[in-house]
Amino acid sequence: MKAKWFLRIAAILIIVHLLGHAMGHMSWDKPDDPRMQEVVDAMKSYEGQFMGASQSMADYYRGYSLILFLVFVMSVMQLWIASGIIDEHSEAIKKFLYPVSMAYFGFSVIEFVYFFPFAASVSFLAALFTLLAVLLKK
Repeated sequence: MKAKWFLRIAAILIIVHLLGHAMGHMSWDKPDDPRMQEVVDAMKSYEGQFMGASQSMADYYRGYSLILFLVFVMSVMQLWIASGIIDEHSEAIKKFLYPVSMAYFGFSVIEFVYFFPFAASVSFLAALFTLLAVLLKK
């Protein structure tokens, strides 16, 4: 299989992750568990000062979630663009893809520890396919 296809598979995996993240983002503050709802309500109820801004913990949670959404979109675009030029510019693209792959390996560990196995598996596979594309171009 060509490196191009490994990168496109990685991009599609990140799209799957992005879609799951978007669903979670839209429903995080409406849990079925009544105790979790108490936590969410507490996160929304108090706004504190931090670095000149007054926000609730729910606002920060929502903001970080939106940032991650954009990171996923950016990653998909970067991998898709890289897949189209990896044959012509393999040395430069490989230097770019190593950190992308390592970041997604890192995401997978964090997601496994702090979130859930499905998210971790998708990030791990995206990292693996990205790394395979780099190794294939050696």
